[in-house]
Amino acid sequence: MLKNCRIGAICFYVTDIARTEVFYRDVLGLNVQRMGDDDGGNDWLLATIEGNVELVFFKGDCRPGTTPIIVFGLAEGLIDDVVVGLAGKGATIVTPVSHAPGGWSAEFNDPDGHQLSLYQTESLPRAKGR
Repeated sequence: MLKNCRIGAICFYVTDIARTEVFYRDVLGLNVQRMGDDDGGNDWLLATIEGNVELVFFKGDCRPGTTPIIVFGLAEGLIDDVVVGLAGKGATIVTPVSHAPGGWSAEFNDPDGHQLSLYQTESLPRAKGR
């Protein structure tokens, strides 16, 4: 079901965007970009590492065990069909397909309750025939 995907991002929930930006930029030496809405109220961070894997940081509850979240990038799209297929095979869908920055995402749990995510860009079809 996920044969033609790659790990596209690892998402972290952090309590302080500014502190996280300083750490990953100044301590680890990564090129960190501050992203967000025009009003500045929903800033988030983006850093790309080797292999075009993105580290994404959102402000939120960061209890151990809830973050990071591995995100599978769907190169061919069809996120709606993939989610239906996962549910049909018994995966627990945590968040149905919903809008995400620049595309669509959905979250599901593995058998131990680890949250995994799917992401596809807006330019790809969400389902067959769409």
